[in-house]
Amino acid sequence: MLLDSLSGLSFWINAHALWPALPVWAYVVITIIDTHITTTSVTLYLHRCQTHGSISFAAPIAHFWRLWLWLRTGMPTREWVAVHRCHHANVETDKDPHSPIVYGIWRVFLMGTALYHKAAHNKALVEQYGKGTPDDAIEFVYARMALLGPTSTLFLNLWMFGTPGFVMWLVEMAWIPFFAAGVINGLGHWWGYRNYETPDASTNLPGPHWSLLTAGEALHNNHHHIQNAARFSMKRGEIDPGYLYFSILKAVGLASQRRPDEVTT
Repeated sequence: MLLDSLSGLSFWINAHALWPALPVWAYVVITIIDTHITTTSVTLYLHRCQTHGSISFAAPIAHFWRLWLWLRTGMPTREWVAVHRCHHANVETDKDPHSPIVYGIWRVFLMGTALYHKAAHNKALVEQYGKGTPDDAIEFVYARMALLGPTSTLFLNLWMFGTPGFVMWLVEMAWIPFFAAGVINGLGHWWGYRNYETPDASTNLPGPHWSLLTAGEALHNNHHHIQNAARFSMKRGEIDPGYLYFSILKAVGLASQRRPDEVTT
Protein backbone atom coordinates (compact mmCIF):
# COMPACT_ATOMS: atom_id res chain seq x y z
CA MET A 1 0.00 0.00 0.00
CA LEU A 2 2.74 2.43 1.00
CA LEU A 3 4.89 1.43 -1.97
CA ASP A 4 1.97 1.93 -4.32
CA SER A 5 1.37 5.41 -2.88
CA LEU A 6 5.03 6.36 -3.23
CA SER A 7 5.11 5.00 -6.77
CA GLY A 8 2.04 7.05 -7.66
CA LEU A 9 3.53 10.18 -6.10
CA SER A 10 6.79 9.64 -7.97
CA PHE A 11 4.93 9.24 -11.26
CA TRP A 12 2.94 12.43 -10.62
CA ILE A 13 6.07 14.42 -9.73
CA ASN A 14 7.94 13.27 -12.83
CA ALA A 15 4.91 13.95 -15.04
CA HIS A 16 4.92 17.60 -13.94
CA ALA A 17 8.70 18.18 -13.78
CA LEU A 18 10.63 20.14 -16.39
CA TRP A 19 13.57 17.76 -16.88
CA PRO A 20 12.83 14.43 -15.19
CA ALA A 21 14.66 12.23 -17.70
CA LEU A 22 18.12 13.72 -18.15
CA PRO A 23 21.07 11.30 -18.28
CA VAL A 24 22.58 10.48 -14.90
CA TRP A 25 25.79 12.32 -15.71
CA ALA A 26 23.81 15.56 -16.21
CA TYR A 27 22.32 15.34 -12.72
CA VAL A 28 25.79 14.64 -11.31
CA VAL A 29 27.32 17.65 -13.08
CA ILE A 30 24.49 19.95 -11.99
CA THR A 31 24.86 18.78 -8.40
CA ILE A 32 28.63 19.31 -8.44
CA ILE A 33 28.19 22.85 -9.76
CA ASP A 34 25.44 23.53 -7.22
CA THR A 35 27.47 22.35 -4.24
CA HIS A 36 30.54 24.23 -5.45
CA ILE A 37 28.56 27.47 -5.54
CA THR A 38 27.47 26.75 -1.96
CA THR A 39 31.05 26.09 -0.86
CA THR A 40 32.18 29.28 -2.59
CA SER A 41 29.42 31.24 -0.86
CA VAL A 42 30.57 29.97 2.52
CA THR A 43 34.27 30.70 2.02
CA LEU A 44 33.90 34.08 0.32
CA TYR A 45 30.88 35.58 2.05
CA LEU A 46 30.55 33.97 5.48
CA HIS A 47 34.24 33.36 6.11
CA ARG A 48 36.47 35.87 4.35
CA CYS A 49 33.96 38.73 4.12
CA GLN A 50 31.76 38.58 7.21
CA THR A 51 33.95 36.78 9.75
CA HIS A 52 37.39 38.25 9.03
CA GLY A 53 36.57 41.34 6.96
CA SER A 54 39.34 40.71 4.44
CA ILE A 55 37.10 41.28 1.40
CA SER A 56 33.79 42.92 0.55
CA PHE A 57 31.24 42.67 -2.24
CA ALA A 58 28.95 44.95 -4.16
CA ALA A 59 25.37 44.80 -2.89
CA PRO A 60 23.97 42.55 -5.67
CA ILE A 61 26.71 39.95 -5.12
CA ALA A 62 26.36 40.08 -1.34
CA HIS A 63 22.60 39.56 -1.64
CA PHE A 64 23.15 36.66 -4.02
CA TRP A 65 25.46 34.96 -1.48
CA ARG A 66 22.92 35.51 1.29
CA LEU A 67 20.00 34.17 -0.74
CA TRP A 68 21.93 31.15 -1.97
CA LEU A 69 23.13 30.28 1.56
CA TRP A 70 19.58 30.56 2.89
CA LEU A 71 18.29 28.26 0.16
CA ARG A 72 21.10 25.71 0.49
CA THR A 73 21.96 25.76 4.21
CA GLY A 74 19.42 27.79 6.19
CA MET A 75 22.31 29.13 8.28
CA PRO A 76 21.87 32.68 9.63
CA THR A 77 24.96 34.77 8.93
CA ARG A 78 25.31 36.02 12.48
CA GLU A 79 25.34 32.52 13.98
CA TRP A 80 27.92 31.15 11.53
CA VAL A 81 30.20 34.15 12.03
CA ALA A 82 29.89 33.99 15.82
CA VAL A 83 30.77 30.30 15.99
CA HIS A 84 33.79 30.74 13.76
CA ARG A 85 35.09 33.79 15.60
CA CYS A 86 34.67 31.90 18.86
CA HIS A 87 36.75 29.08 17.37
CA HIS A 88 39.60 31.45 16.57
CA ALA A 89 39.42 33.19 19.95
CA ASN A 90 39.50 29.93 21.90
CA VAL A 91 41.18 27.52 19.50
CA GLU A 92 41.96 24.05 20.90
CA THR A 93 40.54 24.87 24.36
CA ASP A 94 37.36 23.68 26.06
CA LYS A 95 35.70 26.88 24.77
CA ASP A 96 36.45 26.00 21.15
CA PRO A 97 33.08 24.91 19.68
CA HIS A 98 34.51 22.13 17.53
CA SER A 99 38.13 21.26 18.27
CA PRO A 100 39.08 17.63 17.55
CA ILE A 101 41.83 18.04 20.13
CA VAL A 102 39.14 18.55 22.76
CA TYR A 103 36.26 16.45 21.45
CA GLY A 104 38.16 13.82 19.48
CA ILE A 105 38.45 13.52 15.72
CA TRP A 106 35.55 11.12 15.19
CA ARG A 107 33.06 13.18 17.16
CA VAL A 108 33.95 16.32 15.16
CA PHE A 109 34.19 14.48 11.84
CA LEU A 110 30.90 12.62 12.21
CA MET A 111 28.94 14.93 14.52
CA GLY A 112 30.45 18.32 13.74
CA THR A 113 27.06 19.69 12.73
CA ALA A 114 25.66 18.93 16.19
CA LEU A 115 28.59 20.75 17.81
CA TYR A 116 28.00 23.72 15.50
CA HIS A 117 24.29 23.92 16.31
CA LYS A 118 25.00 23.69 20.04
CA ALA A 119 27.28 26.73 19.80
CA ALA A 120 25.00 28.58 17.35
CA HIS A 121 22.11 28.34 19.83
CA ASN A 122 24.23 29.78 22.66
CA LYS A 123 22.78 33.31 22.83
CA ALA A 124 25.66 34.69 24.88
CA LEU A 125 28.21 33.35 22.40
CA VAL A 126 26.33 34.76 19.41
CA GLU A 127 25.91 38.13 21.13
CA GLN A 128 29.63 38.33 21.94
CA TYR A 129 31.07 37.18 18.64
CA GLY A 130 28.35 37.95 16.09
CA LYS A 131 28.72 41.72 15.97
CA GLY A 132 28.92 43.57 12.67
CA THR A 133 26.90 41.12 10.59
CA PRO A 134 23.82 42.09 8.52
CA ASP A 135 20.87 43.13 10.68
CA ASP A 136 18.32 44.18 8.08
CA ALA A 137 14.79 43.01 7.26
CA ILE A 138 16.08 40.38 4.85
CA GLU A 139 18.29 38.81 7.50
CA PHE A 140 15.33 38.87 9.90
CA VAL A 141 13.39 36.73 7.42
CA TYR A 142 16.33 34.41 6.73
CA ALA A 143 16.95 33.85 10.44
CA ARG A 144 13.31 33.47 11.52
CA MET A 145 12.40 31.26 8.56
CA ALA A 146 15.64 29.33 8.20
CA LEU A 147 14.01 26.01 7.32
CA LEU A 148 11.98 27.60 4.53
CA GLY A 149 15.17 28.04 2.50
CA PRO A 150 16.14 24.35 2.19
CA THR A 151 12.46 23.40 1.88
CA SER A 152 12.11 25.78 -1.06
CA THR A 153 15.16 24.17 -2.65
CA LEU A 154 13.53 20.76 -2.28
CA PHE A 155 10.38 21.85 -4.09
CA LEU A 156 12.38 23.64 -6.79
CA ASN A 157 14.46 20.50 -7.34
CA LEU A 158 11.36 18.33 -7.65
CA TRP A 159 9.74 20.80 -10.04
CA MET A 160 12.82 21.03 -12.24
CA PHE A 161 14.24 17.51 -12.10
CA GLY A 162 11.49 15.25 -10.78
CA THR A 163 12.43 12.45 -8.38
CA PRO A 164 16.17 12.69 -9.24
CA GLY A 165 15.91 16.18 -7.74
CA PHE A 166 15.26 14.63 -4.34
CA VAL A 167 18.57 12.75 -4.45
CA MET A 168 20.29 15.93 -5.60
CA TRP A 169 18.70 17.79 -2.67
CA LEU A 170 20.01 15.22 -0.18
CA VAL A 171 23.55 15.74 -1.49
CA GLU A 172 23.16 19.52 -1.46
CA MET A 173 21.92 19.51 2.14
CA ALA A 174 24.70 17.18 3.34
CA TRP A 175 27.54 18.94 1.52
CA ILE A 176 28.34 21.80 3.91
CA PRO A 177 27.68 19.82 7.13
CA PHE A 178 30.15 17.19 5.91
CA PHE A 179 32.87 19.33 4.35
CA ALA A 180 32.72 22.35 6.66
CA ALA A 181 31.79 20.80 10.00
CA GLY A 182 33.47 17.45 9.42
CA VAL A 183 36.38 17.81 7.02
CA ILE A 184 37.62 21.37 7.68
CA ASN A 185 36.85 21.62 11.39
CA GLY A 186 37.85 17.99 11.98
CA LEU A 187 40.59 16.88 9.59
CA GLY A 188 41.83 20.48 9.30
CA HIS A 189 42.99 20.27 12.91
CA TRP A 190 44.12 16.67 12.94
CA TRP A 191 45.71 15.48 9.66
CA GLY A 192 47.80 17.08 6.94
CA TYR A 193 50.89 19.26 6.63
CA ARG A 194 51.83 22.54 8.30
CA ASN A 195 53.55 25.46 6.60
CA TYR A 196 53.58 27.52 9.79
CA GLU A 197 54.00 26.81 13.49
CA THR A 198 50.75 28.37 14.64
CA PRO A 199 49.69 28.06 18.31
CA ASP A 200 47.09 25.44 17.43
CA ALA A 201 46.84 22.11 15.62
CA SER A 202 45.64 23.51 12.27
CA THR A 203 46.79 21.72 9.12
CA ASN A 204 46.56 22.02 5.35
CA LEU A 205 44.94 18.99 3.73
CA PRO A 206 47.38 17.59 1.16
CA GLY A 207 46.61 17.58 -2.54
CA PRO A 208 44.78 20.02 -4.83
CA HIS A 209 41.59 17.93 -4.77
CA TRP A 210 40.86 19.01 -1.20
CA SER A 211 41.21 22.68 -2.16
CA LEU A 212 39.00 22.18 -5.21
CA LEU A 213 36.31 20.51 -3.12
CA THR A 214 36.43 23.23 -0.46
CA ALA A 215 37.20 26.30 -2.64
CA GLY A 216 40.48 26.80 -0.76
CA GLU A 217 39.27 26.16 2.78
CA ALA A 218 41.44 23.02 2.99
CA LEU A 219 44.48 25.32 3.41
CA HIS A 220 43.52 25.71 7.05
CA ASN A 221 46.98 26.12 8.56
CA ASN A 222 47.69 28.96 6.16
CA HIS A 223 44.43 30.59 7.23
CA HIS A 224 45.26 30.28 10.93
CA HIS A 225 48.69 31.81 10.22
CA ILE A 226 47.13 35.00 8.80
CA GLN A 227 43.46 34.91 9.69
CA ASN A 228 42.41 38.03 7.79
CA ALA A 229 44.23 37.18 4.57
CA ALA A 230 42.05 37.22 1.47
CA ARG A 231 44.14 34.48 -0.17
CA PHE A 232 44.64 31.12 1.53
CA SER A 233 47.27 29.70 -0.83
CA MET A 234 50.73 30.77 0.33
CA LYS A 235 53.22 28.24 -1.03
CA ARG A 236 54.11 26.96 -4.48
CA GLY A 237 51.71 24.25 -5.63
CA GLU A 238 48.81 25.35 -3.43
CA ILE A 239 45.58 26.48 -5.09
CA ASP A 240 42.75 28.62 -3.77
CA PRO A 241 39.73 28.60 -6.12
CA GLY A 242 37.84 30.94 -3.81
CA TYR A 243 40.48 33.63 -4.25
CA LEU A 244 40.35 33.13 -8.03
CA TYR A 245 36.59 33.74 -8.07
CA PHE A 246 37.04 36.77 -5.81
CA SER A 247 39.74 38.14 -8.14
CA ILE A 248 37.37 37.85 -11.12
CA LEU A 249 34.65 39.73 -9.25
CA LYS A 250 37.21 42.31 -8.15
CA ALA A 251 38.42 42.81 -11.74
CA VAL A 252 34.90 43.74 -12.87
CA GLY A 253 34.26 46.04 -9.90
CA LEU A 254 31.97 43.76 -7.92
CA ALA A 255 34.35 43.06 -5.05
CA SER A 256 37.18 44.72 -3.19
CA GLN A 257 40.01 43.69 -0.89
CA ARG A 258 40.04 45.48 2.45
CA ARG A 259 43.53 44.43 3.49
CA PRO A 260 46.61 43.91 1.29
CA ASP A 261 48.11 40.44 1.08
CA GLU A 262 50.95 39.92 3.52
CA VAL A 263 54.22 38.40 2.35
CA THR A 264 54.93 35.13 4.13
CA THR A 265 57.96 32.88 4.20
